[in-house]
Amino acid sequence: MTIRTWRPPRIGLQLWTVRDAMATNVDSALTRVKAAGFSAVELAPMPTGLTPARFGDCLERHRLTVLSVHCDLPTPATVEPLAQLARACQCSKVVWHGWPRDPRFDSLAGVRDLAAACSAAAALARDHGLEFGVHNHWWEFEPLKGRRPIDVLHEALDPDVFWQLDVYWAQTAGADPADVLAQLSSRVRSIHWKDGPCTQGEPMTALGQGMVDVQGILKAITGPMDWIVELDDCATDALEAARRSRAYLESIGS
Repeated sequence: MTIRTWRPPRIGLQLWTVRDAMATNVDSALTRVKAAGFSAVELAPMPTGLTPARFGDCLERHRLTVLSVHCDLPTPATVEPLAQLARACQCSKVVWHGWPRDPRFDSLAGVRDLAAACSAAAALARDHGLEFGVHNHWWEFEPLKGRRPIDVLHEALDPDVFWQLDVYWAQTAGADPADVLAQLSSRVRSIHWKDGPCTQGEPMTALGQGMVDVQGILKAITGPMDWIVELDDCATDALEAARRSRAYLESIGS
Protein backbone atom coordinates (compact mmCIF):
# COMPACT_ATOMS: atom_id res chain seq x y z
CA MET A 1 0.00 0.00 0.00
CA THR A 2 1.33 3.44 -0.94
CA ILE A 3 1.36 5.96 1.89
CA ARG A 4 0.39 9.37 0.58
CA THR A 5 2.75 12.14 1.72
CA TRP A 6 0.62 14.98 0.35
CA ARG A 7 -2.90 16.22 0.88
CA PRO A 8 -5.26 16.89 -2.04
CA PRO A 9 -5.49 20.65 -2.55
CA ARG A 10 -8.53 22.75 -3.22
CA ILE A 11 -9.39 22.54 -6.89
CA GLY A 12 -9.32 25.61 -9.11
CA LEU A 13 -11.05 26.41 -12.38
CA GLN A 14 -9.20 27.76 -15.41
CA LEU A 15 -11.37 30.70 -16.41
CA TRP A 16 -10.85 29.93 -20.10
CA THR A 17 -13.58 27.34 -19.46
CA VAL A 18 -16.10 30.18 -19.06
CA ARG A 19 -14.47 32.67 -21.44
CA ASP A 20 -17.71 33.57 -23.24
CA ALA A 21 -19.50 34.30 -19.97
CA MET A 22 -16.50 36.31 -18.73
CA ALA A 23 -16.55 38.40 -21.91
CA THR A 24 -20.26 39.14 -21.44
CA ASN A 25 -20.44 39.90 -17.71
CA VAL A 26 -17.53 39.27 -15.36
CA ASP A 27 -19.53 39.53 -12.13
CA SER A 28 -22.22 37.16 -13.37
CA ALA A 29 -19.63 34.67 -14.60
CA LEU A 30 -17.70 34.67 -11.32
CA THR A 31 -20.94 34.30 -9.36
CA ARG A 32 -21.62 31.10 -11.32
CA VAL A 33 -18.05 29.88 -10.82
CA LYS A 34 -18.42 30.31 -7.06
CA ALA A 35 -21.84 28.65 -7.09
CA ALA A 36 -20.27 25.66 -8.88
CA GLY A 37 -18.16 25.07 -5.78
CA PHE A 38 -14.86 26.63 -6.85
CA SER A 39 -12.96 28.81 -4.41
CA ALA A 40 -9.88 29.18 -6.60
CA VAL A 41 -9.25 30.01 -10.24
CA GLU A 42 -6.52 30.31 -12.81
CA LEU A 43 -6.64 33.41 -14.97
CA ALA A 44 -6.99 33.34 -18.72
CA PRO A 45 -6.52 36.65 -20.62
CA MET A 46 -7.95 39.49 -18.55
CA PRO A 47 -11.41 40.66 -19.61
CA THR A 48 -11.44 43.71 -21.85
CA GLY A 49 -12.03 47.00 -20.08
CA LEU A 50 -10.77 45.94 -16.65
CA THR A 51 -7.58 47.19 -15.04
CA PRO A 52 -5.55 44.73 -12.95
CA ALA A 53 -6.67 46.51 -9.78
CA ARG A 54 -10.37 46.33 -10.70
CA PHE A 55 -10.08 42.69 -11.72
CA GLY A 56 -8.29 41.88 -8.47
CA ASP A 57 -11.03 43.62 -6.50
CA CYS A 58 -13.68 41.69 -8.42
CA LEU A 59 -12.05 38.35 -7.66
CA GLU A 60 -11.65 39.29 -4.00
CA ARG A 61 -15.30 40.33 -3.80
CA HIS A 62 -16.26 36.85 -4.99
CA ARG A 63 -13.76 35.31 -2.56
CA LEU A 64 -11.85 33.58 -5.33
CA THR A 65 -8.17 32.88 -4.80
CA VAL A 66 -5.93 33.05 -7.88
CA LEU A 67 -3.61 30.06 -8.19
CA SER A 68 -1.77 31.23 -11.31
CA VAL A 69 -2.02 33.46 -14.36
CA HIS A 70 -1.85 32.16 -17.93
CA CYS A 71 0.13 34.55 -20.09
CA ASP A 72 2.15 35.06 -23.26
CA LEU A 73 5.87 34.44 -22.95
CA PRO A 74 7.08 37.36 -20.77
CA THR A 75 9.37 39.89 -22.40
CA PRO A 76 11.03 43.07 -21.07
CA ALA A 77 8.09 45.02 -22.53
CA THR A 78 5.34 42.86 -21.01
CA VAL A 79 6.66 41.58 -17.70
CA GLU A 80 5.78 44.67 -15.62
CA PRO A 81 2.07 44.71 -16.64
CA LEU A 82 2.00 40.97 -15.95
CA ALA A 83 3.54 41.53 -12.52
CA GLN A 84 0.96 44.25 -11.81
CA LEU A 85 -1.85 41.80 -12.59
CA ALA A 86 -0.27 39.10 -10.44
CA ARG A 87 0.18 41.49 -7.53
CA ALA A 88 -3.40 42.75 -7.86
CA CYS A 89 -4.59 39.13 -7.63
CA GLN A 90 -2.16 38.24 -4.81
CA CYS A 91 -0.65 35.52 -6.98
CA SER A 92 3.02 34.62 -7.53
CA LYS A 93 2.77 32.01 -10.33
CA VAL A 94 2.60 32.84 -14.03
CA VAL A 95 2.37 30.17 -16.71
CA TRP A 96 3.18 30.45 -20.40
CA HIS A 97 0.10 28.96 -22.05
CA GLY A 98 2.15 27.88 -25.07
CA TRP A 99 -0.61 28.58 -27.59
CA PRO A 100 -0.53 28.55 -30.54
CA ARG A 101 2.16 26.06 -31.49
CA ASP A 102 5.52 27.80 -31.70
CA PRO A 103 7.30 27.13 -35.04
CA ARG A 104 10.47 26.38 -33.09
CA PHE A 105 8.98 22.96 -32.42
CA ASP A 106 9.86 22.11 -36.02
CA SER A 107 13.46 21.25 -35.11
CA LEU A 108 15.60 20.20 -32.14
CA ALA A 109 17.68 23.35 -32.54
CA GLY A 110 14.47 25.36 -32.42
CA VAL A 111 13.34 23.57 -29.26
CA ARG A 112 16.65 24.40 -27.58
CA ASP A 113 16.23 28.02 -28.66
CA LEU A 114 12.74 28.00 -27.17
CA ALA A 115 14.13 26.59 -23.92
CA ALA A 116 16.58 29.48 -23.78
CA ALA A 117 13.72 31.94 -24.39
CA CYS A 118 11.68 30.36 -21.59
CA SER A 119 14.67 30.48 -19.24
CA ALA A 120 15.14 34.16 -20.04
CA ALA A 121 11.44 34.74 -19.37
CA ALA A 122 11.81 32.94 -16.04
CA ALA A 123 14.67 35.27 -15.09
CA LEU A 124 12.51 38.30 -15.93
CA ALA A 125 9.64 36.88 -13.88
CA ARG A 126 11.94 36.11 -10.95
CA ASP A 127 13.23 39.70 -10.98
CA HIS A 128 9.61 40.79 -10.53
CA GLY A 129 8.92 38.38 -7.67
CA LEU A 130 7.17 35.76 -9.80
CA GLU A 131 7.54 32.04 -10.43
CA PHE A 132 7.41 30.98 -14.08
CA GLY A 133 5.98 27.78 -15.51
CA VAL A 134 5.33 26.19 -18.90
CA HIS A 135 2.11 24.46 -19.99
CA ASN A 136 2.20 21.60 -22.50
CA HIS A 137 0.01 20.62 -25.42
CA TRP A 138 0.37 17.55 -27.63
CA TRP A 139 3.18 18.73 -29.89
CA GLU A 140 5.76 18.54 -27.09
CA PHE A 141 5.42 14.76 -27.36
CA GLU A 142 5.77 14.48 -31.15
CA PRO A 143 9.29 13.08 -31.80
CA LEU A 144 11.95 15.01 -33.65
CA LYS A 145 14.81 12.79 -34.85
CA GLY A 146 13.92 10.25 -32.19
CA ARG A 147 13.60 12.72 -29.31
CA ARG A 148 10.49 14.19 -27.73
CA PRO A 149 10.61 18.00 -27.45
CA ILE A 150 9.38 17.81 -23.86
CA ASP A 151 12.48 15.80 -22.92
CA VAL A 152 14.75 18.34 -24.62
CA LEU A 153 12.96 21.19 -22.86
CA HIS A 154 13.12 19.47 -19.49
CA GLU A 155 16.87 19.06 -19.81
CA ALA A 156 17.56 22.57 -21.11
CA LEU A 157 15.18 24.76 -19.09
CA ASP A 158 16.42 26.75 -16.12
CA PRO A 159 15.81 24.59 -13.02
CA ASP A 160 13.55 27.30 -11.60
CA VAL A 161 11.04 26.82 -14.43
CA PHE A 162 8.17 24.58 -13.34
CA TRP A 163 5.83 22.43 -15.41
CA GLN A 164 2.08 22.73 -15.58
CA LEU A 165 1.20 19.28 -16.85
CA ASP A 166 -1.92 19.05 -18.99
CA VAL A 167 -2.73 15.36 -18.63
CA TYR A 168 -5.30 15.40 -21.42
CA TRP A 169 -2.96 16.70 -24.10
CA ALA A 170 -0.21 14.36 -22.95
CA GLN A 171 -2.54 11.37 -23.35
CA THR A 172 -3.88 12.71 -26.65
CA ALA A 173 -0.29 12.63 -27.91
CA GLY A 174 0.01 8.96 -26.92
CA ALA A 175 1.97 9.45 -23.70
CA ASP A 176 0.99 7.98 -20.34
CA PRO A 177 0.41 10.99 -18.05
CA ALA A 178 1.45 8.96 -15.01
CA ASP A 179 4.80 8.20 -16.67
CA VAL A 180 5.21 11.85 -17.60
CA LEU A 181 4.57 12.84 -13.99
CA ALA A 182 7.23 10.43 -12.83
CA GLN A 183 9.70 11.76 -15.39
CA LEU A 184 9.14 15.46 -14.71
CA SER A 185 9.02 14.72 -10.98
CA SER A 186 9.07 17.62 -8.51
CA ARG A 187 9.16 20.23 -11.28
CA VAL A 188 5.43 19.60 -11.87
CA ARG A 189 3.85 22.19 -9.60
CA SER A 190 0.51 22.45 -11.36
CA ILE A 191 -1.76 20.01 -13.18
CA HIS A 192 -4.55 20.63 -15.66
CA TRP A 193 -7.33 18.07 -15.29
CA LYS A 194 -9.40 17.33 -18.40
CA ASP A 195 -11.14 14.32 -19.86
CA GLY A 196 -12.71 13.27 -23.12
CA PRO A 197 -11.97 11.12 -26.18
CA CYS A 198 -8.31 12.25 -26.33
CA THR A 199 -8.77 13.13 -29.98
CA GLN A 200 -7.84 16.54 -31.34
CA GLY A 201 -10.89 18.53 -32.37
CA GLU A 202 -13.37 16.46 -30.35
CA PRO A 203 -15.20 18.08 -27.39
CA MET A 204 -14.10 17.34 -23.85
CA THR A 205 -16.17 15.84 -21.06
CA ALA A 206 -16.37 15.86 -17.29
CA LEU A 207 -13.65 13.84 -15.58
CA GLY A 208 -14.44 10.16 -15.35
CA GLN A 209 -16.39 10.12 -18.61
CA GLY A 210 -13.51 9.89 -21.06
CA MET A 211 -10.24 8.11 -21.79
CA VAL A 212 -8.00 9.74 -19.16
CA ASP A 213 -6.90 7.37 -16.39
CA VAL A 214 -7.52 9.79 -13.53
CA GLN A 215 -6.92 7.23 -10.78
CA GLY A 216 -3.63 6.16 -12.38
CA ILE A 217 -2.50 9.77 -12.44
CA LEU A 218 -3.47 10.27 -8.81
CA LYS A 219 -1.33 7.29 -7.84
CA ALA A 220 1.64 8.87 -9.63
CA ILE A 221 1.41 12.17 -7.75
CA THR A 222 4.08 12.25 -5.05
CA GLY A 223 3.84 15.78 -3.75
CA PRO A 224 1.72 18.90 -3.53
CA MET A 225 0.77 20.81 -6.66
CA ASP A 226 -2.07 23.02 -7.84
CA TRP A 227 -5.06 21.14 -9.30
CA ILE A 228 -6.92 23.03 -12.01
CA VAL A 229 -9.94 21.87 -14.01
CA GLU A 230 -10.26 23.13 -17.57
CA LEU A 231 -12.45 22.35 -20.54
CA ASP A 232 -11.22 23.97 -23.76
CA ASP A 233 -14.36 22.86 -25.60
CA CYS A 234 -17.38 20.92 -24.37
CA ALA A 235 -20.52 19.58 -26.06
CA THR A 236 -22.53 20.20 -22.87
CA ASP A 237 -22.55 23.12 -20.41
CA ALA A 238 -18.84 23.63 -19.70
CA LEU A 239 -19.25 24.96 -16.17
CA GLU A 240 -21.53 22.08 -15.19
CA ALA A 241 -18.96 19.63 -16.60
CA ALA A 242 -16.28 21.46 -14.59
CA ARG A 243 -18.40 21.20 -11.44
CA ARG A 244 -18.84 17.48 -11.98
CA SER A 245 -15.10 17.17 -12.59
CA ARG A 246 -14.35 18.89 -9.29
CA ALA A 247 -16.79 16.63 -7.46
CA TYR A 248 -15.24 13.56 -9.10
CA LEU A 249 -11.72 14.56 -8.08
CA GLU A 250 -12.86 15.26 -4.54
CA SER A 251 -14.58 11.86 -4.34
CA ILE A 252 -11.56 9.83 -5.44
CA GLY A 253 -8.65 12.07 -4.47
CA SER A 254 -9.26 12.25 -0.74
